[in-house]
Amino acid sequence: MIRDYVALDLEMTGLSPRKDAILEIGAVKVRDMEVTETYTAMVNPGFPVPEHVTKLTGITTEMAQQGREIHTVLPEFLEFCGQSVILGHNIGFDFGFLQQNAANMGKTFPDMAIDTLAIARKFLPELPSRKLGDLCDHYQIREERWHRACDDADAASRLYQKLAEAFSEENETYFEPKKLTYKVRKDAPATKIQKVYLNDLMKYHKIETNVALDLLTRSQASRLTDRIILQYGKMIRGD
Repeated sequence: MIRDYVALDLEMTGLSPRKDAILEIGAVKVRDMEVTETYTAMVNPGFPVPEHVTKLTGITTEMAQQGREIHTVLPEFLEFCGQSVILGHNIGFDFGFLQQNAANMGKTFPDMAIDTLAIARKFLPELPSRKLGDLCDHYQIREERWHRACDDADAASRLYQKLAEAFSEENETYFEPKKLTYKVRKDAPATKIQKVYLNDLMKYHKIETNVALDLLTRSQASRLTDRIILQYGKMIRGD
């Protein structure tokens, strides 16, 4: 089993690494199975936090607007991780967002990882659920808050140690890091036409928000436009 790693977790605005954005990054650095450092950062996605995400995480648009931009946060987090093995629950999902955003900046993210979800599926098939919270209940792992990045990262780390204690002695290979892959599709910044239309659309519907239009990618601008039109309707221009 691995005794040194960085356990991490992200909160995001949706499921697509290209079209959605990272809201929060949390991580714990573990050396010889002990937490030596923690990292947490709120990220301003540049557009309002969807209501269902706020209900799940407690992160509001106002909270996110106090965060820093991803191009500031991610290089800092890369330095925190160094070349460490990364660990998480369904780590491939988080890795996709990290690698996509890193690629947008001409960088790469560490790709050797341990997935506690994959381990749990192998050794605990009898459990009705292998969600992080349910597995932590199974092992009596307690956290103050669920669906906040640093707490979930710490929970995944402690879960890995419990799983390793129970199953690793005769199954060492399942507890070793595996190489992750993600097909990066680099996205360009939002076009001037997209930004002008979005700005006019928000003014037309009297939507008050501090959306950072200059930080949006083309995909994000397109998705935000679709969300506003779906909720409020299109602009009706006079003759």
